[in-house]
Amino acid sequence: MQLHVVDIVIIVVYLGSTVFIGYWVSHRASHDMRAYFLGGNKMPWYVLGISNASGMFDISGSMLLVYWMFIYGLKSVWIPWLWPTFNQVFLMVYLSAWLRRSKVMTGAEWIKTRFGTGRGAQLSHLIVVVYAFFSIIGFFSYGFKGIGKFAATFLPWHISPNVYALVLVSITAIYVIKGGMISVVITEVVQFCILAIASFAVGTIAMMKVAPDLLHKVVPAGWDNVFFGWHLNLDWSALIPAASAKIAQDGYGLFGFFVTMLFFKGVLVSAAGPAPNYDMQRILSSKTPREASIMSAWVNVVLTFPRYFLIIGLTVLAAAFYSDFIRSMGTNMDFELVLPYALARFVPAGLLGFLIAGLLAAFMSNFAATVNAAPPYFVNDIYKRFINPDAPPRTYVRLSYLASFAVVVIGVLIGWNVTSVNSIVLWIVSGLWGGYTASNVLKWYWWRFNGYGYFWGMVAGISSSLVLPKTIQGIPVVQNFLLSHPINVDVSITFPLVLVLSLTGCFAGTLLTKAEDDAVLIDFYRRVRPWGFWGPILRKVQAQDPVFERNRDFPRDMFNIVVGIVWQVSLVALPLYVVIREFGRAAATLTVILATSAILKFTWYDHLVEREVESETGQPAEWAR
Repeated sequence: MQLHVVDIVIIVVYLGSTVFIGYWVSHRASHDMRAYFLGGNKMPWYVLGISNASGMFDISGSMLLVYWMFIYGLKSVWIPWLWPTFNQVFLMVYLSAWLRRSKVMTGAEWIKTRFGTGRGAQLSHLIVVVYAFFSIIGFFSYGFKGIGKFAATFLPWHISPNVYALVLVSITAIYVIKGGMISVVITEVVQFCILAIASFAVGTIAMMKVAPDLLHKVVPAGWDNVFFGWHLNLDWSALIPAASAKIAQDGYGLFGFFVTMLFFKGVLVSAAGPAPNYDMQRILSSKTPREASIMSAWVNVVLTFPRYFLIIGLTVLAAAFYSDFIRSMGTNMDFELVLPYALARFVPAGLLGFLIAGLLAAFMSNFAATVNAAPPYFVNDIYKRFINPDAPPRTYVRLSYLASFAVVVIGVLIGWNVTSVNSIVLWIVSGLWGGYTASNVLKWYWWRFNGYGYFWGMVAGISSSLVLPKTIQGIPVVQNFLLSHPINVDVSITFPLVLVLSLTGCFAGTLLTKAEDDAVLIDFYRRVRPWGFWGPILRKVQAQDPVFERNRDFPRDMFNIVVGIVWQVSLVALPLYVVIREFGRAAATLTVILATSAILKFTWYDHLVEREVESETGQPAEWAR
């Protein structure tokens, strides 16, 4: 499409301003590693929360959400449990505080607090670095492919999506590599504000242009219902046959079974804690464990409403006015392009430039956060620990520049050859995270789990996640089963198999080797105070300190997680009902949000200070008894 000159000016000014702001503040990140990687632990929780939300408000994810919303309607609010989105609830309730109490810089460095410094801990340390590399490169490739598809739709030069992606990656890398965490956070806050304003504008345009009666004519019955049964029961055959074919290809026809599997997988992945990426980095960057918890809650609030205002707005506009074109594309329709197509046709000049700038901001935020999460693992966890532990701080910072640049180059090379955003997501959330889950669940909740178990569990999980996705679908028995059972292979078969293989490695590695030293386990238990199967260590701690009390928060934490998931899903549903003008349902949803917020205030928020007093003293404060 041909952009109006006003839109082009807005986009160019935005890109230039972002690079300038990011580079201008970069001198603050050059003092030492903690300043570069964690902003010196001086940034307030609300700024970190907006930064984290901005990193999650990525262009590739937005394209996926619009494609899911278009085909699956309001039932698509459950599909992001693939990640799972409710991991933020687990983080806010207890895991952010547990992680921040470790006072480390990276997930790999955290290994020392749990497993000590022996051979098993060294192997675990190494495998976390390897996993972080695969995870970061996977997310980089996911973002690279999405921004290329998006840019090729709008920008005026006739070059390939990959070349567009390379140009935008290069522009963003200028300030990310130089500026570190502070530069990333400041630019992300600016980017999020731009994106939020543009998102509300698009949702408002959809409300003004698409009446409920018009929407009901272009979508199948049940499209506007969040709730579901065992089967999806959305019949697109008379409207857009390609959408029915896409549902069959995705394997989401047995929707009740699919969501059940997502919940099962999601609970395990969430209980494992954050993967070693930008989400973990912002938790570790917070001032205190209490602020880490509040920051994770704040992410849900600031991200959900503007993002879904944009998603449902673009979806409604596309369904109402673009269905004829989509139908004419037949089986050649790429539903990941619904978002840029909708923008191109329905958003007026000026606002279009602003919104494209905002979505470019979404890509740049996600890219910046991903790249900035990589250097600590190479510089702090390999070079500093094993090669040169006494180098000057400036040397570590310069090596961080080099590590960031290397990640960019490798990510571009891989992203260049990827064909689909959705394929990368499914590999990350079902294969790679399946390999991560078992080791990282056991590390928090079972005292006997040791470094060797962690290492072999991760090795089995990562290797199987690389091999199984392609192997499974080539097995004749599986192929025949899929012909009569419309299930998603990645969620329903790959993840459970990877999980079982990883658990086998965990238990074999642990039970065939000795437990970690008591001193290491006692120090970890006293510092982090997890609940779970820590009885033998609790007794040893109490032998040294008879007044020390175990963590009794498990029932309350589980209650808060259930309430928190209802709260989070309601936050997602509210903007959807507002934009499609179902105001009765919106009012009911708002009531649920207010009720769950009130419950969480008394059962979660009011206990955050008390928890930190307990973690410091090993027993409840007098005023909290």
